[in-house]
Amino acid sequence: MLAETVREALGQEECTFFGTPDAAGEGVEEAEIIFAGFWTDKGNCSGDMAEFLKGLGGRKIFLFGTAGFGENQAYFDRILTNVRSHLDSSNTVVGTWMCQGKMPGAVRRRYEQMEDQQKAAQMIANFDAALAHPSREDLAGLRDAVKILL
Repeated sequence: MLAETVREALGQEECTFFGTPDAAGEGVEEAEIIFAGFWTDKGNCSGDMAEFLKGLGGRKIFLFGTAGFGENQAYFDRILTNVRSHLDSSNTVVGTWMCQGKMPGAVRRRYEQMEDQQKAAQMIANFDAALAHPSREDLAGLRDAVKILL
């Protein structure tokens, strides 16, 4: 949803590549700005995205992503710091954006199995709140961030 929103904000003619990091090719090389989207995996991006970011040099990059836990900018900032660590210093991060995002049902089932019922209730409440994200408001915020950058 986030990547589609970025592509929409850019316009078809400005988007030289749209796809997964493992399929990135010439379109990425031609891009003035690389919009790299990710989902959060244990406080960082996925391994595929980390490898893609490590391979970039001398580029302008806009990082955007979702995290199962949300509504906390400090948490988002820690994730973004971890994701940025995969970039070498020749790159310039020209923007970042994050919001809460849905999690797989298996995560909720794992929370339901937790022994600490108070902690489980908090985790389940967060899981249920995340089901509504990315929301229309989230997507509008991302669209605005991309348009401001351009």
